[in-house]
Amino acid sequence: MPLSMKAALSLLVLALAGCALPLPDKPVRPQLYDLGPAPSTATDEQSGATALALDAVIAPAAIDGTQIIYRLAYIDGGQQPQYYALARWTMTPSQLVGQRLREALSARRPVVDAGTGLGPLELRPELDEFAHVFTAANVSEGVLRLRVTAIAPAARGDRLLGQRTFAVRRPAASADAAGAAGALRAATDEMAQQVTAWVDALSALH
Repeated sequence: MPLSMKAALSLLVLALAGCALPLPDKPVRPQLYDLGPAPSTATDEQSGATALALDAVIAPAAIDGTQIIYRLAYIDGGQQPQYYALARWTMTPSQLVGQRLREALSARRPVVDAGTGLGPLELRPELDEFAHVFTAANVSEGVLRLRVTAIAPAARGDRLLGQRTFAVRRPAASADAAGAAGALRAATDEMAQQVTAWVDALSALH
């Protein structure tokens, strides 16, 4: 058999052998989570209510990525944030919380952006924690901590009306990213209602 024919057959055998090799697995895409639909807060109480200016929620860079954070409080006191490898938020926690807060407040009164001069009461929220915290290997909760400063904006200087930290914990149904998302959704909804009640009380005083 001519050498060129032998070479061609060898190449064919190698090609067929290559086709039999298992293909590499496709990369696994992270599951995406958000807070889901907002609770129904339909009301007619907005009519005639004083407008509220809401600033964007700010948060430390360490907790404001799209990773879903969990902490093992029963091992290291929760001091070392860890991340679910195959799960992500669709937005940063500050954006998720800000969206939910705006939805809850808007059910009671007109809500405008801060700096427009349209609201005599302005809220400046700061997110300090948004994580899935394990107090034991099979016991965990969503933990949210939000500090809100209320001011009366004025050309001659803003006037402080109040400040409060809202710390909310809600149990997680499972020890995974889905459990984290569900617990943090419940914590965020509760926080939004607490902030709304606090703003209503401030408005009555001022």
